[in-house]
Formats: sequence, C-alpha cells, structure tokens
Amino acid sequence: MKQQGQLLRFTTAGSVDDGKSTLIGRLLYDSKSIFEDQLDAVANTSRKKGHDGIDLALFTDGLRDEREQGITIDVAYRYFTTLKRKFIIADTPGHIEYTRNMVTGASTANVAIILVDARHGVIEQTKRHAFIASLLQIPHIIVCVNKMDLVEYKEDAYNRVMYQFEEFSSKLLVRDIRFIPISALKGDNVVNRFENMSWYQGAPLLHTLETLHISSDINKIDARFPVQTVIRPQSESHRDYRGYAGRVASGVFRVGDEVTALPSGFTSTIKSLDTFNGSLEEAYAPMSISMTLTDDIDISRGNMIVRSNNQPQASQDIEAMICWLSRDEAKPRTKYILKHTSNEESAMVKEIIYKIDIETLARKNEDKTLKINDICKIKIRTTKPLMIDSYRENRTTGSFILVDSNTNETVAAGMVVS
Repeated sequence: MKQQGQLLRFTTAGSVDDGKSTLIGRLLYDSKSIFEDQLDAVANTSRKKGHDGIDLALFTDGLRDEREQGITIDVAYRYFTTLKRKFIIADTPGHIEYTRNMVTGASTANVAIILVDARHGVIEQTKRHAFIASLLQIPHIIVCVNKMDLVEYKEDAYNRVMYQFEEFSSKLLVRDIRFIPISALKGDNVVNRFENMSWYQGAPLLHTLETLHISSDINKIDARFPVQTVIRPQSESHRDYRGYAGRVASGVFRVGDEVTALPSGFTSTIKSLDTFNGSLEEAYAPMSISMTLTDDIDISRGNMIVRSNNQPQASQDIEAMICWLSRDEAKPRTKYILKHTSNEESAMVKEIIYKIDIETLARKNEDKTLKINDICKIKIRTTKPLMIDSYRENRTTGSFILVDSNTNETVAAGMVVS
C-alpha cells in the first residue's frame, strides 16, 4: 500500500522562529517515520543542549552551522511515507537573507505550508513567501497558525491571523488556501487532534496532506523535447544510428508524428522512440528517450524538437518575473549566461520594468536597482533566439536561471511572462 501512494511535494516557509523545523520534526515523529538511530542521535544532541525532551527541530537542521546557531540555513529535504501517500519535504530558511533558498525549495512543490506565529500575525516575510508561492504557481497553500499554546489556544488569535492573511492573499493568484491552527511543539492538529482547540472543526495537517487532490503540473498539450545530446554509436551494428537524447519537457510524441527542429525550422517525421528497455510507440513528459527521425537533420544540444503544428515562441527579447538571488547588485550591461532547458546563451538585462513592493504588492516603477531578494519584472536580451512558452502555460520551458559568467554564481531565477 505504501508503494502505491501518490507522491506529494510540499515546502515549508515562514519567518524566523515560526517553528518550521519543529513542525516537520513533529510530523516525522508522530507519524513514526523516524529510524531508531536517528531518534537516538537527536535525543543525545537534545540532552547535550540541556533540553528536557527531544528537540524536534533537530530532525531537519542537519548542518553543523544550523545545529550550532539553532536556525535553518540551507534547504533541507526529507522523505517520509504513510499508508496513503509518499511525501518529499523541502524545509526552507526563514531569514530574509535566505529568501532565495525558499525559491529553490518551492520550485517543484505541489503545496506550500506557510507558518505564522499566532502572537505576531502576518508580517513582511510571511507576505514575501506567500507571493513567491503565488509567483511559482503552487496550487495549494496551507496556512498553519502555529504556537497556539502560547496564546492559550484562543480562537480569536487564530481568526485574527486568518483575516490578515485573507486580506493580503486576495491579491494573489492562488486557487486554494486553507487554515489550520496548530501547536508544533505540543502536537495539536499536526498528526492528531486534541481537545485544546475543540472549536476547530477541520482536519489535522497530516490528514489534509494525505487527502489533498494533486493534479499534475505537466503541460500535456504542447509537445516540447529539448535535446541534451546526440547519440552516434561506434559499433558496427549501429553505425547508422543517429538519436537525439533528452527528457520530454511536456506533451506527447508518437512514432509517425511530423516534427520541427528549432531554431533551424527543418521538418521530419519521428522514426523511433528508444529507451534503455526498448522502443516505444509514444513518449510523454517526463520520460527520458532517444528520438530518431526519418531525415538526417543537423540537430545539436540546446535545440528543441516540437510538433510542427504546435510551436513555441522564438525570441531574443524576453519579459520575465525574476527573483534576484545574488548578494551583489546587478550592474548595467553585465553579461550573464541564461540557462533554459538544455540551452545556454549569453544574455544581458536590458530593462527593469518594475519591482514588487512585498508589503502592498504595488509596482515600483522608479526603482531601477536589482538587489538580493528583489522580485521584479525585467526585459532580457539573448544573443540567439530561445524557444520559450509562458511560465503559466509550461513550467519547464517557461523558466530559466541567470548565471554570472565570471563567478559561475546563479544570480536569478526567472519565469517567462510573454
């Protein structure tokens, strides 16, 4: 039964000390997903730190610096399974200087769990994380109003946070937002219900995660196949084989389909779809395959094979929403490497169209600087056309990263808007 469960990826976010790591530790501990050696190691560390019981946050704060400082720095990935579903957790940092790590953890998530301290309510970092979740088109947000034990489990405290978040989130493009009052430290409404909050009639967090309907975010209509490498075997029996290997980004390809190679524009027909286990009649995302064509076309890494009647936009001028990840401010006319699917091209930021004020979600048109954690709409120009779709239509062909060509640092994550 465990092996048959659907996989759900979720990320945790929130401000500093809102209890993200403690919440995940409570999920793992109460769902009995901790190995005995892990439990013993954390128990020993907790005793050394002078805690009376087990410090649940230590189950995720695995780095030495995190354990010493008592904070989460890097994105910590954890895996656990229940009878109903398999889970991958991305525990992201709460400090504002690590907001870029939240982008990393949330980029593949189905659900974003945003923790809010019941004492402090919705603050700027809460809004920042909610906006990033909306920007990345995470379809479900679960707002966990944590530390209810510190406000005497009062319903008024929970309602105040819920009202604050609803007022802000009305401006976001999120289909489903749910609220759960919890105490990660005590365990209320995490895995089990307790009588401390009998006024709450909803399900605990784990039950919500187990029963939440998750639809695939893979575009099944637009067939896109970025080529990673060309396979030319040297063996005598396969000397005439020329296969284009890669991972199907979206859509479905079938033997006999007419396809177009971009950016050249040459057309051909699919001859075979090959895998390690043999040939297929059709291939779909996210399968890794080798595609052969009936015609000998010059195709190399970074090119894209698409169906002839459904092609992406080819453009050198790209408008995108980005999150600036680098500690160094962006410099005008600086050359970057733009990595998009299997393609890499030189690029520069032509224009900062506007920045987002996280507090109000207003557009700031006068500010033309790019600093760490800034979220803004920009215009980029590349040396050669890229085959792109909007991020809203296709998360794979609509996303990219910018890399500093001198330091090899990833400076921005972007989502194509047109």
